Amino acid sequence: MKNRHNDGREEMLTFGGHLEVFRRMLFRILAVTMCIAAVVFCLKEPTFEMLLAPSRPDFATYRWIEQAMQLISPGFRFEEYHVELIATQLASQFMTHITTSIYLGLLGASPYILYELFSFISPALYENERRYSVHVLLTVYLLFIAGLLMSYYVIFPISFRFLGTYSVAEAVRNTITIDSYISSFVTLSLLMGVVFQLPVIAFFLGKMGILTAPMLARYRRHAIMVIAVVAAVITPPDVMSLILVAIPLYLLYEVSIRIVAWTGKKTE
Repeated sequence: MKNRHNDGREEMLTFGGHLEVFRRMLFRILAVTMCIAAVVFCLKEPTFEMLLAPSRPDFATYRWIEQAMQLISPGFRFEEYHVELIATQLASQFMTHITTSIYLGLLGASPYILYELFSFISPALYENERRYSVHVLLTVYLLFIAGLLMSYYVIFPISFRFLGTYSVAEAVRNTITIDSYISSFVTLSLLMGVVFQLPVIAFFLGKMGILTAPMLARYRRHAIMVIAVVAAVITPPDVMSLILVAIPLYLLYEVSIRIVAWTGKKTE
């Protein structure tokens, strides 16, 4: 791999040189992540106000649905509910605060992390490959953010409402621990961020000739069944949650067909 200087000169790096560049890159990424995490840690109240908002019955998503439903059925209101969040161990709230700050620090530093990773590998790429890589990284990042927003505004609030209020008997009262809440929140958000990479995966499979647009169109019915199964796995067992997840996944599948078709034309 070549190392490019500010004056335009290039030199070949040894294996030890690569390790040194990689070490410095990791140090910068860690420093930026920790700085953002420290800021998030200091902003405890607004941070947890945002994170705990989906657990409340007056969350924005419920208000939007109520406003839409009132156009059809005036006076429509969601039933009020209350789920108590608790801490069962002495240090659980403090540790949750730290881990949450680190998670958000990584998320906040993610554009910089992508920039550093691209800067590390770009000297080994041709000019057209660099432009190609930038487009791919940008698409992956935007789809990941779209998945996070989908989880925050749709999937997690509905999942929490269903599972948090579900009871096998009146004598059993639900009290959810804060670490369980944050763990479920992070897991579901990451899962949706990964699921939303479907068009990118289809693009690469199309470039390799494994997938074609006619093939995807021919197996559309099978894909709908798979999407329904995936939606059922990652959501609570109620029809509304399944539909709210299945619809965007199906739209991503249709987008993937268009992308693979475009990829096929470009390679002809």
